[in-house]
Amino acid sequence: MEIEIGRGKTARRAYGFDDVAIVPSRRTRDPRDVDISWTFNFRGTDLTFPLPVLASAMDGVVDSAFAVTMGKLGGLAVLNLEGIQTRYEDPVPQLEAIASFDNAEATAKMQDIYAAEEVKPELITQRVKEIKDGGVIAAASLTPQNVERFIEPALAGGLDILVIQGTVVSAEHKSSFDEPLDLNTFVRDLDIPCIIGGCCSYQGALHLMRAGAVGVLVGVGPGHACTSRRVLGIGVPQCTAIADAAAARMRHLDETGVYSHVIADGGMRTGGDLAKAIAVGADAIMIGSPLAAAAEAPGRGYHWGMATFHPDLPRGTRVRAGQKGTLEEILLGPARQNDGTLNLIGGLRTSMATTGYENLKSFQKAEVMVAPALQTEGKALQQSQGVGMGC
Repeated sequence: MEIEIGRGKTARRAYGFDDVAIVPSRRTRDPRDVDISWTFNFRGTDLTFPLPVLASAMDGVVDSAFAVTMGKLGGLAVLNLEGIQTRYEDPVPQLEAIASFDNAEATAKMQDIYAAEEVKPELITQRVKEIKDGGVIAAASLTPQNVERFIEPALAGGLDILVIQGTVVSAEHKSSFDEPLDLNTFVRDLDIPCIIGGCCSYQGALHLMRAGAVGVLVGVGPGHACTSRRVLGIGVPQCTAIADAAAARMRHLDETGVYSHVIADGGMRTGGDLAKAIAVGADAIMIGSPLAAAAEAPGRGYHWGMATFHPDLPRGTRVRAGQKGTLEEILLGPARQNDGTLNLIGGLRTSMATTGYENLKSFQKAEVMVAPALQTEGKALQQSQGVGMGC
């Protein structure tokens, strides 16, 4: 639906997670019968993950040890190959320093830490190998401007999945100063699957799918640690962005017979948010902030985005997540709080069971309603009673 901003400009109305609710169907289902596994195919080979959750490539969330733990629990953690882990042989002192900074000085001092050391190709190989030696699938991210430079040391370590990631990644980058990455050729010639993002529009997602991405990351600036929407003014509320990308997925499937996965990236804090992301069209979810609160996360209870330490225009902030429990408790429970931030997978599974859907593909067809009034009423009731909402 388009609305008129003024006589010379119209805009689409868009919706975030707080604006929608999932409608129960005519049946319910035993949660034990619900299949939440995620599978994608690359050149005839299926890769299956018991959990449809990826850990975001944030230095405060994923290191090699975290990636191994996440993989053994059934998910997939993405390591940032241009961050602390590949700049410092021993990143512990730097991570401890970042956790100790006052809020007012954090960004400037983090810029200094990242600028003090260059990314080292030998550390890229070492970190990827550490994940592989843990017996799990190794996934890692590189930015478009550095992917050709660093892909070989990553492959030397045994990289299984490459994530080409930036604030916004397009299949057609123009520059009068540098030779841009030919994304189509690069992805086609690579022998491992590529997940590419972010994007937040129908056309943006469709072009990345046509470039050969097995999955596209959908989300520009929705995360707790990202300030792109404030600094740059760009972004789309997540439910609308995911639904638009899902429409691009279907067009790409009709054109090519190839199914490219939509991965909701950012802005999700609870099991209910994960459920809504799937219900509006996502195949899997990438989260950072909820996992930064795990005891195993390297950020000591803090996390920050990949652009937080940008030398000229930082677009992110260091955020305190605290420590809520182990990674297993955050993903699989048991939950000792009732705010939906523990046992995220239990929330997703129970939502699917309560609404009667047996797997992720069927759950994408769930009826949803725009319900901003419900959110307003719920918050008002909590404030008036001074307690959390009951079921």
